[in-house]
Parts: sequence; C-alpha cells; structure tokens
Amino acid sequence: MNSIYQSLVELEKTHGSAALCTVVKSEGSTPRHVGSKMLVYPDGHFIGTVGGGDLEHRVIDEAWMAIAEGQSRLLHYNMVDPSRGDPGVCGGQVEVFVEPILPDPLVVIIGAGHVGRAIVHLAKWLGFRVIVSDDRAELCNPETTPEADAYYPVRMSELPNHIKFDRRTFLILTTRGSNVDVDGLAPLLDLPAAYIGVIGSKRRWASTVKGLKAQGVSEEKLTKVHSPIGLELHAETPEEIAVSIMAEVLMIRDKGTGKQMKAGEAVISRS
Repeated sequence: MNSIYQSLVELEKTHGSAALCTVVKSEGSTPRHVGSKMLVYPDGHFIGTVGGGDLEHRVIDEAWMAIAEGQSRLLHYNMVDPSRGDPGVCGGQVEVFVEPILPDPLVVIIGAGHVGRAIVHLAKWLGFRVIVSDDRAELCNPETTPEADAYYPVRMSELPNHIKFDRRTFLILTTRGSNVDVDGLAPLLDLPAAYIGVIGSKRRWASTVKGLKAQGVSEEKLTKVHSPIGLELHAETPEEIAVSIMAEVLMIRDKGTGKQMKAGEAVISRS
C-alpha cells in the first residue's frame, strides 16, 4: 500500500480528491500523537489513522463534508465522557485539522474558434485545467489550439462519455451556432457542473431554448444556463470576450458580486 505522501503525489497526477486529516494538538491521554495522519477518499476508503473508534468515524464524516464543500476545518474533541457525546474515555483532548485536497478547477470549452482559443489561453493563465472539444478535428488539436491539457474532437452530446464532470467543472460553449447547441446541449444539463455558459445574443439563446424545449428539456434545467455569457464589458475582440467570460467564471467560483470595487463599503488599497 502506498504511504500517505505517495498517495498525495498520485492524487496530484490523477487530479483526484481526498481530505488530509492531521492531529495537530493532543493533551492528556489520547489515541494518537501530534502529527498522526489519515487520508480520506470520497468513496469511503482511507489510509492511516487518527485514533480509531468513534473519533475516527467522526473525523471521516467531517472529511467527506470538507471535500464536498472545499473548506478546511479544525475539529476539537474531548475524550472523557461518552454519555456527554465524547468519542472516547481516554481522558484527554485532541484537535484534528482536516484539509481538502482538490484538483485545480476544470474549464471545458466546446467550440475551438477564435473566442474558444482566447479562452483556452486565459483560463490556463488563470490556473485552471483546460479541456477543448470541437467536432471539427482540424480545430481541436494542440497545433491549432495550443495550451489545453486535453482535446476531444467529438460531438458535444458525447462529452459525458469522455470527461468526468463535477462541481468544480465550468462548461463554456463557444459554438458556431444555435443549431449545434440544440443538437448537443441537452445531455450536458444533467451534469453536476458549477457553471454552464453559452455564447451568443439573447435572440440566439431564445432560439436554442425553443429547440431544446421541443426535445422535452424542462424549464428547470434551462435555468442552469448563463446566456448571453459573461459580464457586460462591451467586449468586441475574442480576447476581450474571453475576459468577460472568465470574469463571470471567477465570480461564480469565488462567490463574487461582479460589482465595481469602488461601489463596496470598504476598498482595500493594492498600491
């Protein structure tokens, strides 16, 4: 079996998720000493231990929540009286720091035209993993659209067969027309993506909605889509449009407001 450190390296290679749980404080009699570690995976298996028994079960539950929420947490447990809800009778106190280990968020760009290529460059610069898909193989390759991490020259509807989507996936459609979106968007609306954005005017999106509803797609699913895509910057060039789109992605990811900083109650000087 891999050590915890080997497993962390493997997680980085495979873009996997887990939570690293470390005993950071131990007073009195406790099951494990400071520095003891356990790596918990989303599927329930784990490596290492922070003490076993009810304590460990509670930490594992917190680890799963940390992975789902993407937030670290510091846990404090008394080990004195189970009748009061303590996870043991050792007599001491223990603190466990739970740190989610998550892959870089993923941007999937469907449509490798001028705007799509600009988004690839910007998203990669911003630290995202980037996947490009286009049913035109002559555009979906490293020579024509450099800097992406992977390329899938397939129909849009086939993407779920090739890519694992999760709540850290941002799906950006920069396709060449509403007919392409109508033909392939429906299966993507069932994915657990954090964001689905479709390029185009309000008229184009209205046409797409009409076509999708004719296929039986519900209004509830359609409300997941951001279209027209991006923040209002009066962007014109592919590069400017890419900034508008990625600004919206960052706003969604980091729970921003999109307001001008000077409109806030407090402005932090960056000089």
